[in-house]
Amino acid sequence: MSEPLMGIVLLLAVVAAGAGMVVVVTLNSPSPTPFRWCAVLPLVLAPSAAAVYCYGWLSVRLGGPFPELCEDRNASGAGLASIAQEGWPLRNACVYSDGSTVEHVSLSITVLVCVLAGLAVVLTGAAAFLRGRARRSAGGTAVRLP
Repeated sequence: MSEPLMGIVLLLAVVAAGAGMVVVVTLNSPSPTPFRWCAVLPLVLAPSAAAVYCYGWLSVRLGGPFPELCEDRNASGAGLASIAQEGWPLRNACVYSDGSTVEHVSLSITVLVCVLAGLAVVLTGAAAFLRGRARRSAGGTAVRLP
């Protein structure tokens, strides 16, 4: 993926998270029910996870905080040959001329993305469960709106 495309995805994720916050405030103002909370919070959490990941990816790709962690020479005296980067998990590896590598993994971004995405998935499942339970307790009669 290219940097401009990931920047656009980051921008869209931030806008979607903001729109999700507006939806949360608007829909839950009269009387928040557990179903409503579980149904609308993923609208904020999922785009937030995407925004954090895109930010971390751009940080790694554009030379972020990792290159400063690479020493010019390792403990055995071999010089820095290259820096290898991966998108997921966000990591940089300092590759030295003797073949040794030292990896630096961004655990804070990886954990934050996994927690936000996991919460979005769990809340979506909880909303589906609560909705099904509400339909069963209502006697199976569903009201269809035009």
